[in-house]
Amino acid sequence: MQLGYTILYVQDVRKTVAFYTAAFGLQPKFIHESGNYGELDTGSTSLAFCSHAMLQQMGKRPTAADAKAPCFEIALVTEDVTVAMAQALAAGAEKIQDPKQMPWGQTIAYVADPNGFLIELCTPVQA
Repeated sequence: MQLGYTILYVQDVRKTVAFYTAAFGLQPKFIHESGNYGELDTGSTSLAFCSHAMLQQMGKRPTAADAKAPCFEIALVTEDVTVAMAQALAAGAEKIQDPKQMPWGQTIAYVADPNGFLIELCTPVQA
């Protein structure tokens, strides 16, 4: 078995896809003509978005994400966390934590997307 995609529930799929493209350079893989579902190419898996409206039509009750009280995070790996963070902030991300060197050698920083999802920007983990 392998992870195919992760879906985040958002108010506006098109706006969210545009943000992730500008902030992190992720390219759209697919956006349904209705605008209620879209995917970004992240390599071997996809980061997908589904609208709250579509979920409500399916009888579900989506809630808003909160980066200050997260239940998960998205980790995007980069060689230069400082540059990645600057690009994300310029695109409208909210700074949560400045870059920090971890005891295991990885550098990490945190931002929130406009939907409130927590995003870790990090260097690769060194073996």
